[in-house]
Amino acid sequence: MSWIDWLVLSGTLIFIVAYGTYKTRGAQGVEDYLKGGNSSKWWTIGLSVMATQASAITFLSTPGQAYADGMRFVQFYLGLPIAMIVLSITFIPIFYRLKVYTAYEFLETRFDAKTRSLAAFLFLLQRGLAAGITIYAPAIILSTLLSIPLSITTLIIGLLVIIYTVIGGTKAVSQTQQQQMAVMMGGMIIAGVMVVFLLPEDISFNDALKVAGKSGKLNAIDFSFDLEDRYNIWSGIFGAFFLFMAYFGTDQSQVQRYISGKSIRESRLGLMMNGLLKVPMQFLILFVGVLVFVFYQFNQPPVFFNEVAIQEITEKEGPEYFEKINNEYSEIHKEKSEAYRDMLSYMESGDDLSAEKSAKLVSELSAKEEVIREDVKQYISEKSPLVETNDKDYIFMTFVMDHLPKGLVGLLFAVIFSAAMSSTSSELNALGSTATIDFYKRYFKKDGTSRHYMLAGKVLTFVWGAIAMIFAFNASLLENLIQLVNLLGSLFYGAILGIFITAFYVRYVKGTAVFVGALIGETLVIVTHLLNTNGIFKIGFLWYNLIGCVSVVVFSLVIQALITRIK
Repeated sequence: MSWIDWLVLSGTLIFIVAYGTYKTRGAQGVEDYLKGGNSSKWWTIGLSVMATQASAITFLSTPGQAYADGMRFVQFYLGLPIAMIVLSITFIPIFYRLKVYTAYEFLETRFDAKTRSLAAFLFLLQRGLAAGITIYAPAIILSTLLSIPLSITTLIIGLLVIIYTVIGGTKAVSQTQQQQMAVMMGGMIIAGVMVVFLLPEDISFNDALKVAGKSGKLNAIDFSFDLEDRYNIWSGIFGAFFLFMAYFGTDQSQVQRYISGKSIRESRLGLMMNGLLKVPMQFLILFVGVLVFVFYQFNQPPVFFNEVAIQEITEKEGPEYFEKINNEYSEIHKEKSEAYRDMLSYMESGDDLSAEKSAKLVSELSAKEEVIREDVKQYISEKSPLVETNDKDYIFMTFVMDHLPKGLVGLLFAVIFSAAMSSTSSELNALGSTATIDFYKRYFKKDGTSRHYMLAGKVLTFVWGAIAMIFAFNASLLENLIQLVNLLGSLFYGAILGIFITAFYVRYVKGTAVFVGALIGETLVIVTHLLNTNGIFKIGFLWYNLIGCVSVVVFSLVIQALITRIK
C-alpha cells in the first residue's frame, strides 16, 4: 500500500478508538459500565446490533461468496425480520421488567441457579472461542495481503479493541460502532460504485446485470427443499429464524446492545431497524461481489487470488509452472471475454438463438478455467501444504489492492479492521459482563459495591481479551477455522434458545426438567453434527438450531411429566 493508504487506515482506526474512549470516560458504577447507564437511543442500538453481527469475515468472505455462488446467501437472512418482531414482543419487555444485566439472570428467576449457570456457561464456551476466531480469521488474511507478520495484525486488532472496551464498557462499544458502521457501509458503497466505473467502456451497468444473470449470479431465491443445501428459502426462513432468535434473544453480545436502551420503545425500534436494514445491507455486500465477478470477466483475474502464496512458491520452485499456466489461462479468458461480448450483442439485436450459443460457449470456457484453477490449487497444496487453497476470502481485497486508486485502498482495509473490532468488542464486553454477573457476583462476591463490580467487569473483560488473543496467536494449530466460526453458533444456540422458549411459554416445566432436557438436547445436536461430519447423513448446519431448540422443549416436557408422576 502507498503512504496515503497507510495514513487513511491508521487515521481512521485511531480516530474511532480515541473518540470512543473520550466519549465514554468516567463511568462511575456497574450500571454505567455494563448497561451504558440505559441511555442509548434507538438508532445507536440499531447500528450497534448490526455492527456486532457484521464481523470482518462478513466483508472479506461475503463478496467472495457471491463471486463463486451468486446472491443465494442472502436467503440466510430471510428469517431475521420475523425474529426481530417476536423478540420485540416477548423478550424485551421481560428483560426490562426484571432490570437484568445479562439474559441469563432471568433464568434463575424462572427456574433455578443451575439452569442459569448452564446457559451462561454454554454462552461463554462458544462465544469465548468465537472471539479468538473473530480476531484470527481477518488477521491472517490481512497479514497475507499487507505482507506483514500475522502477530502484528493480531496485535493491532486485539489491543485496539481491548483498550476502548475495557476503559469504556458497553457505552464505548456502542459509540465506536456508530463510526465503524459508517466506515464499513460507506466503504462498501464506494467500492460498488468503483467496480461499475472500472468496467470497460463498452460494458454498461445494464450489460453487467445481463452478464451476471446469464452466469447464474442473480438467482437470489431458491424454492427447492433440500436439507443438504445450506441456502434456500426454507432453511433461511425456518432454520435461520431459530438461529436469529437464539443469537439476538439469548446471546449476551447482542442482548447487551439493546438492554442499554433508554426505554422498551427505544430497544424495540433498534431491533426493528436491524430487521429492516440487515437484509438490504447483506444484499448490497453480495451485489458488490457479483459486480466484481462481472469485472473479472472482462479483466483477467489471477489464476489464484492469494497472490502472495504464488510469489512465495515461485521464489522456491522457479517461475516456469506459473508462466505456462498463466499463458494458457490468459488465452481462455480472452476467448471467454469475446464470447460474452458476442452474447451481449446478440441479446441487444434480439437474436436469442445466437445469444444462447454464445452463453453455452461461455459456460464451456468457464469450465476450462475452473479445471486450470483446480490444477493450480493442487500444485500449491503439494508445494506449500499450509496454504488454504479456498481463495474466496481473498477475491474482494485482491480487487481492491490491484484496481482501486490510492486512498480508497486504505479505506477498504479500514472497513475490514473496523468490522473485526466492532464484533470483537461486543464479544469481549458480553464475556466480561456474563463472567462478572453470572459467576463472580453470583458465586464469589454477593455483597460488593457497584464500583467493585465495575472494576471486576473491567478486569474480566481484559482477561477475556487476553484469552482471545492467546487463542488467535495459536489458532494456526487448528484446522477449518472459517467453517468452525460458522458452526459454533448453530452447535450451541439451539439448546440455549430451547431453555428460553421453555421459560417464556411452557410454565408447567420447572428447573430440574429443563436442565436435564438442555443437556440431552445439546448432546443430540453434537451427535447429529458428528454423524453429519462422518457422512452417515447430510443436513445443513442451520437445521441444528431447530433440532436443539425443539428437542430441549420436548425433553423438558417429558421429564417434567415423569417427575410429576413420581411425586
